[in-house]
Amino acid sequence: MNEPKVTDLDYITFLMAAHGVVSCTEGARVQPDEPGRAAHDALNRLRYRLEPDTRPLWLEAETLVDRTHGLLIIDDTTLDKPYAHTIARVHRHWSGKHRRVVSGINLATRVWSDDTHGVPCDYRLFDAPNDGRTKNDHFRAMLQTAMERGCTPRFVCFDSWYRGLANLTYVRNLGWHWQTQLKANRLVNPDGTGHRQLADCDIRNAGSRVHVKGYGCILVFRIDTPNGGTEYWATSDLLMSMNLRATTAREAWAIEIYHRDIKQFCGVERGMVRGERAQRNHIGWALRCYVRLIWHELKTGASRFTTKMDIIRPAIQQFLTDPSAVLAGFPQAGMAHKRATA
Repeated sequence: MNEPKVTDLDYITFLMAAHGVVSCTEGARVQPDEPGRAAHDALNRLRYRLEPDTRPLWLEAETLVDRTHGLLIIDDTTLDKPYAHTIARVHRHWSGKHRRVVSGINLATRVWSDDTHGVPCDYRLFDAPNDGRTKNDHFRAMLQTAMERGCTPRFVCFDSWYRGLANLTYVRNLGWHWQTQLKANRLVNPDGTGHRQLADCDIRNAGSRVHVKGYGCILVFRIDTPNGGTEYWATSDLLMSMNLRATTAREAWAIEIYHRDIKQFCGVERGMVRGERAQRNHIGWALRCYVRLIWHELKTGASRFTTKMDIIRPAIQQFLTDPSAVLAGFPQAGMAHKRATA
């Protein structure tokens, strides 16, 4: 049996260098010009041959994670698939980018943040119509995995989608504190007189203790936003200060930066393949590509944007020196033309 011409590491390296198009056809075109170079079929077989697995992501990310210091952040994002009709795991999801429900793949990630970078450590793909697992099931599964790997976060931070009583209780049972946002219509008991919506309670900016039925006391902060709105931030840490709440919320923003970067720099949305296994492999390898970009930034100080641009700048410089696309009968740019006419 012949050895495969490409490996998952080859594919990840291609994702790091690729700009825009990350198809197998493009991957074959940019292979080094040497005997036995990989063709389109070799790259496509790779995506179907390997069994999708989240463990390699953790094995590569754990060297960047201090498990005793930092935030554990869980959130999901929609990978746009606007023209998908037969792509596996594509469903209708709310998109924060489009502010409406769109077709796409829902990716939930557990990110570890130490106030400098967000490092993806675990992920799940939503496919409830087929496997019956909800977003909340994936949320708790990733928390359980984090506990088994020895993580002891300062706080578990998550989007208001995961604010359900079962999730709050699950985090508490693991021995961890949490912080999240609550909706204004969340029922709480602020003074023992009965349950009412947060919007109808006298919640202080510095934090007010309220009782949640089935859970117990939590601390809620009222935040007046610049646009005239009101946000309610809640935590299980009854001694949390205003400054700590703000600091924790700022650090938790790392997952939003991560969501932007995996789409902009790692091609996570651009897997041009229909099959479930191939799509899952592409997404997993895109996240491992992001880990490498973070590692390179920590080592050299070069941002993810700079790293990507450093790869393509030499090609642009070469083209500007001697453009291959010219317009006949008109003056041409490029250093080669200037030297020839000097």
